[in-house]
Amino acid sequence: MKAPLAERLRPKQLSDYLSQTHLVGETGTISQMIKRDLVPSIILWGPPGIGKTTLANLISKETKRSFFTLSAISSGVKDVREVIQKAKQDQGLFEQKNPILFIDEIHRFSKSQQDSLLGAVEKGWITLIGATTENPSFEVIPALLSRCQVYVLNEFSKADLIQLLHRALKEDEDLAKKHIELKETTSLLRLSGGDARKLLNMFELVINSVDEDKIIITDELVEEKIQQKTARYDKTGEQHYDIISAFIKSIRGSDPNAAVYWLARMIEGGEDVKFIARRLIILASEDIGNANPTALIMANNTFQAVNTIGFPEARIILSQCVIYLATSAKSNASYQAINKAQALVKETGDLSVPLSIRNAPTKLMKDLGYGENYKYAHSYENNFVQAEFLPDEVKNKMIYEPGNNKREEQLRQFLKQKWAGKYKY
Repeated sequence: MKAPLAERLRPKQLSDYLSQTHLVGETGTISQMIKRDLVPSIILWGPPGIGKTTLANLISKETKRSFFTLSAISSGVKDVREVIQKAKQDQGLFEQKNPILFIDEIHRFSKSQQDSLLGAVEKGWITLIGATTENPSFEVIPALLSRCQVYVLNEFSKADLIQLLHRALKEDEDLAKKHIELKETTSLLRLSGGDARKLLNMFELVINSVDEDKIIITDELVEEKIQQKTARYDKTGEQHYDIISAFIKSIRGSDPNAAVYWLARMIEGGEDVKFIARRLIILASEDIGNANPTALIMANNTFQAVNTIGFPEARIILSQCVIYLATSAKSNASYQAINKAQALVKETGDLSVPLSIRNAPTKLMKDLGYGENYKYAHSYENNFVQAEFLPDEVKNKMIYEPGNNKREEQLRQFLKQKWAGKYKY
């Protein structure tokens, strides 16, 4: 049986690898490691169909190392230990280089499964390459993460994906024999959701469904031949991003009915409970903030609870939190404040810290004026005294603008009273 197009077109050498020049370009980090034959344990983080498995295979091939692979979906601690033992034996019998153990979807490994890798990585029995679509900071245990380099694979651009389609027409033996005109690509790109593997296999499906001498690929043809457009929730494709967007915007828009509906769509689609809960934490700070500081506590406690409980009961906890956040007062003032502050830092550069609020641990620093004339707030009435805490070049610059809600109106009055004449609250 012939392999799918995506498999047939898999790059055979690093120079064929599409995009990711920051990693595999001439001066890319991974290219340089391969040239020196110094490959550490690695976590490859990027969206589905971006080429993580391919890159792991190429690293093994280019450095002439044995390659073992496991899928986190179907492997347990026993499988990990068996592969490590086999790798140790092969290393002792045939080579001095560490064999590579590639683990696809490493974020699905439990803590105990990840723990089982630590000794082998630390002692050099294997070089681990893990692939994940989720943030490793959340999904990989700290002890393992500290022993690995994390490399981010960026999403393919539209130009990258179109180039891949043309490469398929030119380089694949089966497609090269046919008369195919790639007239339109919008539907192929939209339905594949940036997933190169899905794009190629969908492309082949459309081509094989047309029984004509000349095949003209149009958006209409693609729409006609690809039946599963948006009927189901695909947690690795376009629907994943569309539904989480609808979910967040429903909460931000204070509509608990829509918010719980989109929550149910994700739950029924098998979405990761931690992914949903993490997004609630972000939203609680970005869209509610100091209008209701308890929202962040609620969201964080929800994350801890659902992480402990898991599905199906976690759905009840998520529903409670979603309704609470949707019906809460809203403010993005804290989010806007950090955006303004970072923009100001980029614009003004590394401005000097005012002498009065510098740290002065040595006599020389004190002699230079560090900490001189610092006003200790607790020495003044109501534990407050007006002082200058910003660099001279940006003094009196108001960055935080309280939101229009009951809680932040109280903060506005507090700041207005304290900082009269300096900031225009």
